[in-house]
Parts: sequence; C-alpha cells; structure tokens
Amino acid sequence: MHLIFLSTTPLIPTTAITMSTKHQHQYAIGERVAERPKAHGIFAARNEVRDRIQQYRSQRYGTVVSINIKTNRNGNRQKFLLIKWDHLQSPTEHAQMRICPADQLVKLQAEGYGFQIE
Repeated sequence: MHLIFLSTTPLIPTTAITMSTKHQHQYAIGERVAERPKAHGIFAARNEVRDRIQQYRSQRYGTVVSINIKTNRNGNRQKFLLIKWDHLQSPTEHAQMRICPADQLVKLQAEGYGFQIE
C-alpha cells in the first residue's frame, strides 16, 4: 500500500503538540500583589480631561483575600483572586493573569511591560 500526501508540510506527531509549560505563580491568601503593568495611552486634547483620566490610571497594590476557581463555557477552569486594594474599602475580583506579586513589579516594568505613551 502506498500513501500519497499532497501537502508539502511535514507530518507532526500529535505528542509533539503540547500546551505552554510556563510556570504561573501560586498565590496565597494574605500575599501582597500588584496589578500587572499595562500600556498607558492617553490621547486628550485638553489638559483637564487628561488629568481626570490620569487619576484612575495609577498603579494599584493590595492583598489577596480569597482564591476562586471558575469554569468558562468551554469547560476550562480559571483562577480568580479576590483582592483588597489599599485605596478601596471592599475587595474586587480579578483574573489571576492580570495580577503579579508586588515584589516582581519592578522586574516586569524593566522588561518593557507598562510603557508610557503620551
């Protein structure tokens, strides 16, 4: 029996295709965290508008209060952290991917995360 392949792409065994093995930080209740840096693009013609937007764009620090696991509609499980931010009275829930340990924030910013566009 002879097999004829019309595609020029080589065959890849299914065992070679794997998901990312990047290590994610395991958060603990009471741990100090920061919001991951993000690009800050502020395009405003008037200084009053720019100042009003800027007051909500500051870096947030807080403490993990609770860790929840939710299932999305595809059946994938994702971790969400309930965080008590330093400047707020009540905790808010955030996806784990948007949070980093407070001591790693400077390292992430040095790697280019959270660049400033003005």
